[in-house]
Amino acid sequence: MQPNNIVSREQWLEARKALMAQEKEFTRTRDRLSEQRRALPWVRIEKTYVFDSPAGQKTLADLFDGRSQLVVQHFMFAPDWEAGCKSCSFWADQFDRIIPHLKARDTTLVAVSRAPLPKLEDFKRRMGWSFDWYSSANTDFNQDFAVSFTPQELNSGEKIYNFKTSGFPAEEAPGISVFYRDESGGIFHTYSCFARGLDMMNAAYQYLDLTPLGRHEEGAHPMAWVRLRDQY
Repeated sequence: MQPNNIVSREQWLEARKALMAQEKEFTRTRDRLSEQRRALPWVRIEKTYVFDSPAGQKTLADLFDGRSQLVVQHFMFAPDWEAGCKSCSFWADQFDRIIPHLKARDTTLVAVSRAPLPKLEDFKRRMGWSFDWYSSANTDFNQDFAVSFTPQELNSGEKIYNFKTSGFPAEEAPGISVFYRDESGGIFHTYSCFARGLDMMNAAYQYLDLTPLGRHEEGAHPMAWVRLRDQY
């Protein structure tokens, strides 16, 4: 790391205020983007999806748990894997404490993976999580929302991830999908994001971005440093 300039408190304050002007513009831009996100058109969900849960089978409507908004974290955990994705786990470590706040704003947050329910439950116990985690093993939910890929799709080299802007080197990919349920029971897909679009949901990254070293993720595989919480 190259040393930064060492200056007086007054010089630091001048530089900090100059940066603050850019930060304020970024905040205003982010607010405008959020408004545009809320104004996106919706797609009605016509297909029936059934998920496995500890309480039995659940439909997509059941996942709302009586609320009007549902956020699904597509957690990378293929049926033949013995553990969940370490990077997805990095995000999931932050779920439990924010869920009550989301519920207070009529929003339910859940995770969905293709692994069978017993594997999800075992890994959930290992990591000490309590959020709701459903198995989509018996549905094509993951494929329909572009986070699971067949061997043929991977071998073809077709650009299939992040709205077909990039390929992905594995059968599972991370993402978030958002749904709304109206008073008549109609369900609508309102938003999805993938790849770097997930960054803002990781509080640890936001803190690291404030530090001199930042994320410190140089190299071909920036997240190679990440481990499951119990493996550091």
